[in-house]
Amino acid sequence: MGKELSIAILAIAVVGLLHSTAAMETHVVGDKIGWVVPPGGQYAYASWAAVHHFAVGDLLVFNFTNGDQDVARVTREAFDNCNSTDPITLETTSPANFTLNTTGEYYFIGTKDKHCELGQKLAINVTAEHGSPAPSPAPRGPVTYVVGDQLGWLVPGDEQAYAAWAYFKTFIVGDTLVFHFVNGTQDDVALVTKPAYENCTTNSTIAVYTNSPVNILLNTSGEHFFISTYDRHCLLGQKLAINVTSRTAQPPSGSIAPSSPTTHGTSGPGAAHAPFSSAPSRISSGYFTFLFIAVAAFFY
Repeated sequence: MGKELSIAILAIAVVGLLHSTAAMETHVVGDKIGWVVPPGGQYAYASWAAVHHFAVGDLLVFNFTNGDQDVARVTREAFDNCNSTDPITLETTSPANFTLNTTGEYYFIGTKDKHCELGQKLAINVTAEHGSPAPSPAPRGPVTYVVGDQLGWLVPGDEQAYAAWAYFKTFIVGDTLVFHFVNGTQDDVALVTKPAYENCTTNSTIAVYTNSPVNILLNTSGEHFFISTYDRHCLLGQKLAINVTSRTAQPPSGSIAPSSPTTHGTSGPGAAHAPFSSAPSRISSGYFTFLFIAVAAFFY
């Protein structure tokens, strides 16, 4: 009886260990590019993060050239201002590994001269576990979002610039989008269909706004797409897709697409691409071999 009970306890422990370990993933920051001053500027690592799902227990790996680069975990304020004077942690030897042991936002920068300002910075959001639903957003009043922030609405240096800008934002009914551009310099804002957005088709628009600033009240839920209609602007990255949720809905979790607006300055869009996991599982064949031997030992 005692032996059977011990086997049952071991089996339960093994299943639980397998479940928790299988959920852990290793994310190599920047993949093959590694941790460098990126060619895509400040949006490069935001674009990388947009296609990953980070959960408690996961591991971030920063690969860089020792002496030329480093990585610091910092506060949000330090991240926004590229302030490296008082980091939470600083790693100067590659590879630098960070275990994501709590939920919430994590911020990383390079502290070498101007590296952060040139785009060597990463912000991620960590959830409780892989596959867990996103928590309901806290009640809040209407928010005004300036598209692109200081960048404004223009042809960006990276094709994923506006997807990265929208990534950490949740848009709800009642919020406002503001597009800033220089009037008379071949810029406008057009609300288009999903096919027009994907193909950068500029001759089939729902609405076109030509005078900056363009204020768009998000008064309906649903998905919406914006582009510039000027030659090659959309193809070069001047495009934005967001999803607007109701006040009681969960934050957006899928890909984006838009509904149609009514009049100039009313109607619009919502949130960016949701992250998904593309990192390999950390369970190895050797680990399974160890478990097999441990179980077999109980029978002999």
